Amino acid sequence: MTVRCGLIAVSDRATAGVYEDRGTPAMREYLSRVITTPFEVVERLIPDEANQISAAIIELADVEGCCLILTTGGTGPAPRDVTPEATEAVLDRVIPGFGELMRRISHAIIPTAILSRQLAGTRGSSLVINLPGSPKAIAECLDAVMPAVPDCIDLINGPRIDVIASVGAWRPPQS
Repeated sequence: MTVRCGLIAVSDRATAGVYEDRGTPAMREYLSRVITTPFEVVERLIPDEANQISAAIIELADVEGCCLILTTGGTGPAPRDVTPEATEAVLDRVIPGFGELMRRISHAIIPTAILSRQLAGTRGSSLVINLPGSPKAIAECLDAVMPAVPDCIDLINGPRIDVIASVGAWRPPQS
């Protein structure tokens, strides 16, 4: 079975063609490197507009059947950074530990990481994770949270996703 992962890049400038989206390739490369289960990605590039971000998450979760949805961009304190609000508006549950861990890991590298407002949560059987915009920070944050991702998707009745051993994914022992 092939699982589906959704990738959403949120950027006014990339959608306007001012610069190239680097977030989507970084997320795709990361998943290709660590996920061993056959998977395909569904990608969206959208501006910093809350209604479009929310609509993209709903579409990827409810229509496209993506069990993992990653967003990049729009998580800072600037007025146009609305990804966390747009995400939370369509989640069933917020899982605070993801954002807390990503900020802690990032803060060890750059002191302004405390300005980041990433969050994560569930919508049906989809796990949605907001990531920062920098490709380097995307990998650092995913390295931190990926050990919990397969078990989280199991717990919300999503498809089984397996990852390479070095990720250190943990699942409870089978009884």
